[in-house]
Amino acid sequence: MQTSNVDTNITVTGRHIDVTDAIRDFAIKKIQSIHIDYPRITEARVVVDVQKDRHVAEIVLFCADHITIQASTVGSDLYAAIDETVTKIMRRMRKHKTRLMKHFRPHRSKSIRTLEEKVYDEDILDYDVDVDAPEDPKPVRISREGYELKTMYKEDAIMELEISGKPFVLYRNARRNVLQIVYRLCPGEYSIIELGSEIKA
Repeated sequence: MQTSNVDTNITVTGRHIDVTDAIRDFAIKKIQSIHIDYPRITEARVVVDVQKDRHVAEIVLFCADHITIQASTVGSDLYAAIDETVTKIMRRMRKHKTRLMKHFRPHRSKSIRTLEEKVYDEDILDYDVDVDAPEDPKPVRISREGYELKTMYKEDAIMELEISGKPFVLYRNARRNVLQIVYRLCPGEYSIIELGSEIKA
């Protein structure tokens, strides 16, 4: 059993909200309460967002063996959203622990690519569609992050999709050396899109 996460680097940030000491302390204590021996947590990021009656808690755990686990919850109370998100993560970690320890293989290689993420809110649905419009709708925020492009087997990509909670996983197929995206069609079924051999840096 992982007896303590007190030495884990935990950051708590807010969107549309100033994070109070009470919220920060609550989130940190919830992360520290995760007592799972594998995968070992090395870093945790918590993002809270409040818009009107919509309270969102997003948690990303960076773990040993390049495993990333993330989950989010939308609710009417921020404390409850944080609590439920941690519960989701613990449930996922316990569910996949045995399979991870048996089948997870180290990635052959990895490289960093910088990708730009543009986030839009639901107001985009009201945008006046016009083929002659000079520009696209404006995103609410843009972030550029280094994406760790991993070389792995298809089976491990599906495993990462399940444990991470991500909507998709982009990876380089270790057998065929091509870029692929795997995503979930429905429970128990997955789809893979092949992109080719390279992605722009």
